[in-house]
Amino acid sequence: MSYGLLKGKKGIIFGALDEKSIAWITALRCYEEGAQIILTNAPVAMRMGEINKLAEKIGAIIIPCDVSNNEDVHNLIAQSKEYFGGNFDFILHSVGMSLNVRKGKHYTEIDYGFNLRTLDISSMSLHRVLAEAMKQDALNEWGSVVALTYIAAQRVFPDYNEMADAKALLESVARSFGYHYGIKKHVRINTVSQSPTRTTAGSGVKGFDGFIDYAEKMSPLGNASAADCANYIVTLFSDLTRKVTMQNLFHDGGFSYTGVTHAVIEQMEK
Repeated sequence: MSYGLLKGKKGIIFGALDEKSIAWITALRCYEEGAQIILTNAPVAMRMGEINKLAEKIGAIIIPCDVSNNEDVHNLIAQSKEYFGGNFDFILHSVGMSLNVRKGKHYTEIDYGFNLRTLDISSMSLHRVLAEAMKQDALNEWGSVVALTYIAAQRVFPDYNEMADAKALLESVARSFGYHYGIKKHVRINTVSQSPTRTTAGSGVKGFDGFIDYAEKMSPLGNASAADCANYIVTLFSDLTRKVTMQNLFHDGGFSYTGVTHAVIEQMEK
């Protein structure tokens, strides 16, 4: 069902890889709510995914962008303004990559060169995008930026590896930039800490199925799906949440504030 929450709004969505990805489903929901969208991803991810299918479905254009490349980010923002005929209203940052995880390196033995690359792509890319948007005055007054994160930024999940550090830095960037962009142009910046979700990227984390099963048992409302997350992001892009900024918003069925559940106790007693 559409409520017209984003009628007349325009935005950029990073990271739509395939039909499982939160960014993909969010792009569909934003379109259904009346938004005009530009899709972007790294060239290598675009070759792996099916982004052209999504672009055709929602009438979007695709602008390739390596978020670790200053020139690519500059061109993305400039070309987006040109395509939209002016400024736009929202950005979804759904970007994350860990070479140490890909190479199977344990957290206590990470390669620091790989680690710098992880932090650059997964965390500082948000800073780079926001800085360029501010420099080009690309976001409209009361614009909204959302970045996806995970509770491993606050709690230890051993197999989440260096991505836990990356998400903690991502959340810090959102808070700090949220202050400056809020003062400058009332742009709000938040992170959404989503339940573990069966996406192509998420499934690459060791023990991911265990993450999902445990979270399901620990969440009074159950895990939030990618579709649930997309709906939540739509509200954050809408005018209904104009005074929400610099927050890490847990969207996890209550997992983040639950100490233990009967389901977990019963599982342990078996």
